Amino acid sequence: MDRYKGKTVLITGGTTGMGFATAKLFIDEGARVMVTGRTQKTIDVAQSELGENAIAIYSDASSLSDIDSLADTVREKFGKLDVLFVNAGLGRFVPFDAMTEEVYDEMLDLNAKGPYFTVQKLAPLMPKGSAVVLTTSIANVKGMPMISAYGAAKAALRSLARTLAAELLPREIRVNAVSPGPIATGIGLKAGMSKEMADQVFLQMKESNPMKRIGQPEEIAKAVAFLAFEATYTTGAELPVDGGWSQL
Repeated sequence: MDRYKGKTVLITGGTTGMGFATAKLFIDEGARVMVTGRTQKTIDVAQSELGENAIAIYSDASSLSDIDSLADTVREKFGKLDVLFVNAGLGRFVPFDAMTEEVYDEMLDLNAKGPYFTVQKLAPLMPKGSAVVLTTSIANVKGMPMISAYGAAKAALRSLARTLAAELLPREIRVNAVSPGPIATGIGLKAGMSKEMADQVFLQMKESNPMKRIGQPEEIAKAVAFLAFEATYTTGAELPVDGGWSQL
């Protein structure tokens, strides 16, 4: 398949989970894809599994100097960028009373500040008709205990989808957001929960979900592809992919 042949894509946080599934979909359709991660092992595995049309590199999505270097690398390797999928992010499960300034800053830096400057630095490489997709979360509209700072950051990111869409409209760059519900990516373990706790949380989410199941990374990938390439008359929007949890 070559629907996206000749297209170039950058996916931050693309070495695992939803980002990796999206990279695989784009590559299978002929695109050249650069993915970033913060763990060398996952970077190496992603490079091996995605193949010769992929470039897997280290980049910290919360570091402004890394974002500057990433823009330079995209310019060097691709010259231009057709799709920017700003996917890197992470939640921490911390009760409100126990929240620290350190964790709060980490959540805002990674999930809001980093994406803001990633778009700022990469937009100059994006031609007319290109697209930005941001990963938000149903936590931006649902009041969920233990993730207050994460939810606030994702709500800020939802707002950015609108304001950046307006800012970039004169350049004919579309900006939209995909909003995942619970997805089978192992994110609970990355957020610091034990396996037992993560399993219990996801069981509760499954039972609360209107579709009574957990989503798959490939379902996010299809939504991102739609926003990136097919939704040519859509900008500033958010597409929930959550089994109806934020809607019903």
